[in-house]
Amino acid sequence: MGDLAIWLRVGGKINESLNYVGGDYEMLLLKKDVTYSGLRKMIAKLLNVDEKLFANSYVNEMPMEMPSPGRSLFVSPTPIPSFVDVVRNASEGNEQGTAAEDVRTTPVEPYQNVPPIPISVVEANVEGSGCGDQTCVEEGIYGEGGILGDIEEHRIFRSKKELMTCVSITAMTEKFQYKVFKSKPSFVVVRCIHTSCSWRVRAKKLVESEYWMVTKYEKNHTCPTDFKPVRRRQATSWVVGECVKRKLINPGRVYRPRDVMDDMKRKFGVDISYSVAWRGRECAYDNLRLGTPEQSYKLLPGYLHMLMDTNPGSVVNLEVSNGNRFQYLFIAFAASIHGFSYCRPVISIDATHLKGKYRGVLFTAVCHDANQQIFPLAFGVGDSENDASWSWFLHRVKSVFGSNPALVIVSDRHRSINNVVQEVFPQAFHGICMYHLLNNLKTKFRNKTKELEQHYIRTAKTYNLQDFHVLFYTLSSAVPGVKEYLEAVGLHRWTQSHAPSRRYNIMTTNISESLNAVLVKVRELPITALVNEIRLLCQKWFHEHRTKATGCTTMMSKDVEMKLEGRKDRAQAMGVICADQYTFDVVDGDRNYCVDMALWTCTCRKFQLDQLPCDHVLAVVRKTPYEAYDLCSLYYTREFWHETYRGVINPIPHISSWTTPQQISEFELQPPDVRTVAGRRRKRRLPSMGEELPTPKCSRCKE
Repeated sequence: MGDLAIWLRVGGKINESLNYVGGDYEMLLLKKDVTYSGLRKMIAKLLNVDEKLFANSYVNEMPMEMPSPGRSLFVSPTPIPSFVDVVRNASEGNEQGTAAEDVRTTPVEPYQNVPPIPISVVEANVEGSGCGDQTCVEEGIYGEGGILGDIEEHRIFRSKKELMTCVSITAMTEKFQYKVFKSKPSFVVVRCIHTSCSWRVRAKKLVESEYWMVTKYEKNHTCPTDFKPVRRRQATSWVVGECVKRKLINPGRVYRPRDVMDDMKRKFGVDISYSVAWRGRECAYDNLRLGTPEQSYKLLPGYLHMLMDTNPGSVVNLEVSNGNRFQYLFIAFAASIHGFSYCRPVISIDATHLKGKYRGVLFTAVCHDANQQIFPLAFGVGDSENDASWSWFLHRVKSVFGSNPALVIVSDRHRSINNVVQEVFPQAFHGICMYHLLNNLKTKFRNKTKELEQHYIRTAKTYNLQDFHVLFYTLSSAVPGVKEYLEAVGLHRWTQSHAPSRRYNIMTTNISESLNAVLVKVRELPITALVNEIRLLCQKWFHEHRTKATGCTTMMSKDVEMKLEGRKDRAQAMGVICADQYTFDVVDGDRNYCVDMALWTCTCRKFQLDQLPCDHVLAVVRKTPYEAYDLCSLYYTREFWHETYRGVINPIPHISSWTTPQQISEFELQPPDVRTVAGRRRKRRLPSMGEELPTPKCSRCKE
């Protein structure tokens, strides 16, 4: 693709004043590093003459630069200091150009009538050939505002397909039909379908580039006014896809074939069938999603190479099976690896099903930042939730983020997770999500669901051991048989009071479920588009959270400040009795709590387990010189919050700018070997055991 544009004047002559006049204009697109000999070869190829004829010619300066990607510009030739002028000495009828020709540069004044160069450069995320950020996406050929530029002489198109798309949309807009009169690799001629009509378009391919330029355009129709073809044959599926693809940029957009039919009727007055609308939508999806699912797998190695190239320090593992078939994928961004050191060591892991053609499972590992927001750590793709895939994913997590006795893994009760976690993380504590366990209890004890919800959650979340025994006895009395069931699960795995390691009040996998909900539509995409959307999401989150952390003016994060304010208000009603300079007795209603400031403990146990001052400690702070901020863990501070998001997830350039080693570019990754089940794929997941689905209600009467 050219980076520089120059005009050539061909077929003119030099007058008595030694000025070059007359002739036609040709244009060449050059790369910025083009040599003079390379320019001579291109001119010789354009004119179909021998390169040796230009041995004594010269060009004194390169003209204009092409526009940068992501912009739609009209490049004017005004700044060009000179033209390359070609004077033909051959006879007018010499089509082969065998006679000698002279090449020279001439002054600027003769070129006032040179037409501008309209060049449309649209970000490739719309064109479907790259992975640019969504913030850079332009309208494409047709958007809400109409056609992106009309057909006109000397307009440049990036490809023949783009040219024909614009011609087809023009035909639909102006309510006529065309036919391709001539079509060759170097030029194309299009005429109105009526034989006596003068409307026509002629375009040719520019030398040494993929660009096409309109060389002649007769825009006026001379066909009879009563000639109105009923059938709009230009409304093919790929043209329809080009017209509607801007509406499908957002993966969560619901856009049915019936909507495509309505939009084509409203904008162009064209009636298309349901099948054309469906195929057109699929063509748009293929463009936006970096090709078909099979093409997406072939593109994945190059994408992963560019991801590591633009984000140094990121860890990417791609494992293939026999026949170069995809098996596993693991991604951890360098920014996530850096930020985990400043987060509480509690990792929530989960897996959710992919909904594309080749299905599979998306593995996620996330944690909380200082502001209680989701901090993504790692992502993985495998065939299913089994021991082998979970073992592969968790071994990669361990190799990247390490393991220590303070680490806590929180998950649901999937059998494969239970089998693998203790093997991969023998020093870490494996806790289970209390809500997943509650759903299991609802399934087993169906007649006691109200009593379960009433007592179970309080039992699981209490910090004090004495309070736990009282609440657990109440739960066991209300629901016979639940005590034996929960003891078999292990009290330490689902309660805060018996946990051997600090869980920092993270008792559920809600952050994993929230991430799955955000990616619910993204999980329908092919593999490379899926990874790209995950990168875009993380890139967006890191920027937003970094901005919040930078703008924070308090000692602690915003969420922690709100918690401390609420606890300070409750602490005002408590009485404090001093035993010595470190030990205090705090009266909270009808109960007393002992606070030891030397050991950082309170008998309610919330202070030592959460590493955050409880109500009773804050009551002591009101009566003593202690500072509340000095009693908070560094994990909650503004500095740690900001340091968590110090790393930046960089964008990946357009696919045309990728530089991949030959070994990667030649490697063709094949999709996994899975059996495709006939019929429409399930979009909604099956409910878990004990999960209560919301009852559908009327939007008007709410019944």
